[in-house]
Amino acid sequence: MASKPKLGYLGLGLMGSQMTKRLIKNGYQVTGFDPDPDKMSAAVANGVIAAASPAEVARASDIVQACVITTPALTEAIFGPNGIVEGGDADKIFVDHSTTIADKTRQLAARLKGETGMGWVDAPISGGPPAAGTGELAIMVGGNDDDVIRVQPVLDTLGHNTHMGALGTGQVTKMVNQVLVLNNFTLLAEAVTLAKNAGIDPAKVPQALKGGYADSPMFRRFFPRMIERDFDPAGYARQVLKDLDMVVDLAQQTNTPVPMSSQSTALYRVLIAKGHSELDATAILKIYDDQTL
Repeated sequence: MASKPKLGYLGLGLMGSQMTKRLIKNGYQVTGFDPDPDKMSAAVANGVIAAASPAEVARASDIVQACVITTPALTEAIFGPNGIVEGGDADKIFVDHSTTIADKTRQLAARLKGETGMGWVDAPISGGPPAAGTGELAIMVGGNDDDVIRVQPVLDTLGHNTHMGALGTGQVTKMVNQVLVLNNFTLLAEAVTLAKNAGIDPAKVPQALKGGYADSPMFRRFFPRMIERDFDPAGYARQVLKDLDMVVDLAQQTNTPVPMSSQSTALYRVLIAKGHSELDATAILKIYDDQTL
């Protein structure tokens, strides 16, 4: 049996910490880097081999994965001082689990290929930290066939994955995902508020709707959290706004009307302006609840 490839991982936050734990549990050696010392220490405690830089991660790895918050942060990790380019070569491949603008993905991939020979697979994810830890992520994959085949066993360990087509198509699919998911947060907040204001017990709503068209994994997970005003982050409101801005930008590029996404973007912009960027996406309920503004 062929030995497992050595993995590298950049970004050891909410998602990266769970994904690396899952990979290590399934027999992979993972070398990681995060600029946050606390996140780095926690990852090491879970079995990640510490690296001092993205370049060191690349030198130690056959496949380098990344899950970072912004496109500028991703660009810096690859091409900045002590970046991946300083440790990459044509025998290695890069997998981006971040949510990145599709056109920028293609530009960065072409540059990385030109400077190091490394291939690139865009593989954004959905499902949150719980799914990352149990290998149940939804992974939307873009890239050429040879590169995708090479990283397939790693992706299979992390969740259900679908090869959507050429480089960048994974990121476009993630935007479709975000239309469905992120607008749902605002709809859930409206539903909780309407139930409360109309005089029924919101806590009984999930049981009442069980098995109907309104029932869904997202509804079952986040509706109760909103009722409890549980805004501890499984993801951050600032990330929601960043992704909604990307949705609206793609819609403008493709002449696609997205009135609901535009409204959700405006609501999250207000939430962030009020100082709630580090709360969970469920904190959009604050916009509907005058007592917590």
